[in-house]
Amino acid sequence: MNARKVFLSSALVLGLVASGVSIAQNVDPNRHPNLYAAQVLIDQAIGKITAAQKANEYDMGGHAAKAKELLAQANREIKLAALAANRNGH
Repeated sequence: MNARKVFLSSALVLGLVASGVSIAQNVDPNRHPNLYAAQVLIDQAIGKITAAQKANEYDMGGHAAKAKELLAQANREIKLAALAANRNGH
């Protein structure tokens, strides 16, 4: 994948997170129930942060948005962990 596609994909994910859109769980719950549960909790955390942003009229010094970006990153890492486990036959 070239750098332009990576950049555009990252921008899209960050844009969705910043707008409060939930991140889809993309780990097979039957194959990796703990990783799937972690993705569900990340999605719930993003929802709670969005609610906090709305309650505070988005005046949180950029910290809530940064937290959502980091949660999106954690979600991607969970997917990669599941893919690695799949490659190792688990």
